[in-house]
Amino acid sequence: MGKLEGKIALITGATSGIGRASSILFAAEGAKVICVGRDETRGEAVVAEIEASLPGQARFFCCDVAQKTEIERLRAEVQQAYGRVDVLFNNAGIFVTRSLEEIDDETWDRVFHTNTKAAMDMTAAFVPLLQKAKGVILNTASIGGLPFHIAGSKTYLYASSKAALIQFTKLCALNYANSVRVNCLCPGITDTPIYTNRDFSRFSGIPMGRVAEPIEVARAALFLVSEDSSYITGAVLPVDGGASLK
Repeated sequence: MGKLEGKIALITGATSGIGRASSILFAAEGAKVICVGRDETRGEAVVAEIEASLPGQARFFCCDVAQKTEIERLRAEVQQAYGRVDVLFNNAGIFVTRSLEEIDDETWDRVFHTNTKAAMDMTAAFVPLLQKAKGVILNTASIGGLPFHIAGSKTYLYASSKAALIQFTKLCALNYANSVRVNCLCPGITDTPIYTNRDFSRFSGIPMGRVAEPIEVARAALFLVSEDSSYITGAVLPVDGGASLK
């Protein structure tokens, strides 16, 4: 039996990178996976990959989680189709770098709406379904949001939005401890399409000497949403090859 046998897992940002790897892994571990993203072509490709060996284990729902009205529509569709959610993996995010002088209101809103507010809105929308199932929420932040790790001279928006997400995670963990576990992943540099500059040699200072593969972060996510972590809530787990130790 898989670690998520019989569970219903909703993953945002499921069309690439960590979300894609997690969708495939969670399905292999027995979950019915609700893949959520903005790109229907990529989303359906992920579902097709899962369905090739695990028929009936995945569906794609097109949704821009930065838009609250779309989240409300998604919740109604999921409730009608499944009736409950056991795992909510708030994984969608964007990476934007700007010098302080280049930051404008539009860019600020776009980053914080996607990286922070979307997780808040998704949590508020789905927590009644999660409480019904005694479920789990997992948020993808970043080592850039950790208070003891400062890196990247132009990551004002990204780091600040992820720091806010970490605090949001802890507050939810405290307030919903009797019904829903809430934890936070903090990946380091991971080989995903979020990085348009593919020269990862510039990150040579990582103690383990390489960047992460998406499946390595997905395995950490699986631990935090499965019963293997049944007594863990409010945790902030770096998955970074030791980068945040420096």
